[in-house]
Amino acid sequence: MDPMDIQLLEKEEERLSFIIRGISIETANALRRTMLSEVPCMAIDDVVMIENSSIIHDEILAHRLGLVPLRTDLDAFVFPEECDCSNELGCSKCRSILTLEAEATDETRTVYSGELKPTDQHTSTSTDKIPIVKLAPGQKVKLEAYARLGTGKMHAKWQAVAVSAYKFVPVVLVDEKKCKGVKECVRVCPKGVFEMSSGKAKVARLLSCIECFDCVKACPNDAITVEWEKDGLIFNVESVGFMSPEEVVLRASDILNGKAEEFASEVRELD
Repeated sequence: MDPMDIQLLEKEEERLSFIIRGISIETANALRRTMLSEVPCMAIDDVVMIENSSIIHDEILAHRLGLVPLRTDLDAFVFPEECDCSNELGCSKCRSILTLEAEATDETRTVYSGELKPTDQHTSTSTDKIPIVKLAPGQKVKLEAYARLGTGKMHAKWQAVAVSAYKFVPVVLVDEKKCKGVKECVRVCPKGVFEMSSGKAKVARLLSCIECFDCVKACPNDAITVEWEKDGLIFNVESVGFMSPEEVVLRASDILNGKAEEFASEVRELD
């Protein structure tokens, strides 16, 4: 097997794009699925309503709170089913408590996620700008929210990423001898891969190609060929705010590696 090679294309706060070579399509898909469904995150799962005089029902308000991404030190907590406490609402080892107390006095106001106050140093909201509820004058919300670890396969609110996808690395070639300067291939490309240079079509944005073959069909002289690398994949990962996208990839890799080791151990025991 060829050695694995990773090339970073783009790295932002909540977006990561990279090329990976030397990996099978089956392993890549397993990594993608692990990112979506098995990377643990902390999300609000139970809400104790102390006071709610807003027009939003308790259940809807609790649902909104559950979808607020929480940045958490995952090593500081365990899954509820793995905790040795017998408390229905959990303990400090398996849950984090956040409180919210907001009131509108003279005018209507919007309550945002930044008003959720964690009671420990391990948890915080990933952004302060998520609207939770709008309060009219005289209305008030006071509650305690209990956050727990979970995974995307349990509920979407524990899904660490909004996007985990890959495509083959495209290979687009233009035969200059056959190219007669027809601009149709440039016009039909939905991703703007080509541009005209010296009267001929040139590949300007190769990695934007989605291999739709519209350019091949539009070229009257068969000057364009579109293929893809057999062992090269472009991964795109977008975090929803629980953690950075690179941490999602690393944790998914560790989970997948752990499963492979467990499987290997089980097979060895069969012998």
